[in-house]
Amino acid sequence: MQRLFAPAVAAVAALSMLAGCGNGSGLRVEGAEPADGQSVSPQLPAASATSSPKVRATPVTAVPLTEVRTKLLADKGLDNYSRLVLTKCTVISRCLRQGPTVDVMHNGVPQQVVFIHTVEQFVFSAFLIALEPAGPRRIWSLKVDQPTINASPQGDLVIESADFQPDDKPCCPSRRKVEVYRWDGREMTRVSSTGQKGD
Repeated sequence: MQRLFAPAVAAVAALSMLAGCGNGSGLRVEGAEPADGQSVSPQLPAASATSSPKVRATPVTAVPLTEVRTKLLADKGLDNYSRLVLTKCTVISRCLRQGPTVDVMHNGVPQQVVFIHTVEQFVFSAFLIALEPAGPRRIWSLKVDQPTINASPQGDLVIESADFQPDDKPCCPSRRKVEVYRWDGREMTRVSSTGQKGD
């Protein structure tokens, strides 16, 4: 009796182990999805307009700010005040700093937000730099005071900035402005702008 019972127990144990492998917790099974709904295949960046870019905490490719400065100074479309600041700026940390890395162009290649500021760290403008094999390229800029820039879940660029009123002190803007920009396939276009009272 024991001799007949032992093979049956071994067969049940073997089937249980194989069943555990097939659900994604052991062997990889093409086309199958684990119970928690996550795909077992690695996710690759999509180049379609329906992808949802994310702000990266650590840029995938951090472009050297010295190179950004050189490219901006060679850009004939750069505004005069930014050109003046960058021309006099020999210590990069005194005039430029990196913001978030985004993919608002929906091409799977990151773009870097770069802020330009005075020696007192007052940000007065922001650039969106495409990180291309030929080097960084400015694809968009905005004159804006003390901005916070992030990508929305839809892949738009959301800019919150200080909106100084005539009677405001330099330290304390009375309003904040929120603008949303979207890549239309050729350039960044503003799709909304709202103002709100500050703290």
